[in-house]
Amino acid sequence: MRNYSIAVIPGDGIGVEVMPPTLDILDAVAASHGFGLSYTHLAWGCEFYARNGRMMDEDGLEQLARHDAILLGAVGYPGVPDHVSLWGLLIPIRRAFRQYINLRPIRLLEGVQGPLANKDGTIDILIVRENNEGEYSEAGGRLYRGTADELAIQEALFTRRGIERAASYAADLAKGRSGSMVSATKSNGIIHTMPFWDEVCGAVAKDKGVGISFRHIDALAADFVLHPERLDVVVASNLFGDILSDLGAAVAGSIGIAPSANLNPEGEFPSMFEPVHGSAPDIAGQDIANPMGQVWSAAMMLDHLGEKAAAAEIMGALESSLASSPIRTRDLGGQASTKEFAQEIKSRLGAEAAVPEKGS
Repeated sequence: MRNYSIAVIPGDGIGVEVMPPTLDILDAVAASHGFGLSYTHLAWGCEFYARNGRMMDEDGLEQLARHDAILLGAVGYPGVPDHVSLWGLLIPIRRAFRQYINLRPIRLLEGVQGPLANKDGTIDILIVRENNEGEYSEAGGRLYRGTADELAIQEALFTRRGIERAASYAADLAKGRSGSMVSATKSNGIIHTMPFWDEVCGAVAKDKGVGISFRHIDALAADFVLHPERLDVVVASNLFGDILSDLGAAVAGSIGIAPSANLNPEGEFPSMFEPVHGSAPDIAGQDIANPMGQVWSAAMMLDHLGEKAAAAEIMGALESSLASSPIRTRDLGGQASTKEFAQEIKSRLGAEAAVPEKGS
């Protein structure tokens, strides 16, 4: 029997609440599709940092490397600065395992009343975010700290190889969908890196035989609100992709439903899957968090591992529960608990066919 080793990092806050019911759903679908999942639970995160002065074990990357995939909950804890959590856990994992693609699907699902729910057309966007370089680099520093002359320098690093592999991944997705993609840029104001980004993305699109249009990030952000139905595959740098994906999640109804995948497409290293809602300390411990982002991320993990039928079954159950059940969490207008909503999804496994995504 096929068996996959999964490193599970529930993290902090609502992460520890949405992870157990997600694993329950995974176990149920694995049993019905004839494969096994073995979990290694790792209590890393900001609360771990508060006790130990580090976000993960010293040999954390070595531990993770032994697994087929990483399922992350949420990271964040009062008193621990966000840059500590990001650079102490997520970025080391993304870079050590060459997870150079951050894939974020944005879909307006039936039964979710987003701010644009009454707009004509379907919202179904795939954001391909370059995940290893760009604006999130360690190049730079601060001088003259604490004085009137204090200054900070942060360098954005773009390599031809880094841009090419992100654009290539996006172009391959576009081939199976609309045949065209949009590139986020700001080449009118950022004079060196963005024209370079445009040139490389354009060359990749031409080589792949897909159409490409270039939109300045400010205008593209407006498109996400005014005309999201016109967008399909969007490729963006690390910073631009980060911003657009959260904006897209809000447009689709709730950041609580948004999944993401940090991918090493070649499979040389484990990929990592996480919801993007954060640890939400204001509602942690109340059993009211929406588990959908975690469940959707888990479905993306199965799809990446090659268990596409199982992934589709989870998505079918999730979409069916939203479309036809009143059971939902407060962020979606209901009163259900985390456990109740997850149980509703689980009860529909095997009963509903997945709604095919464009290009699937």
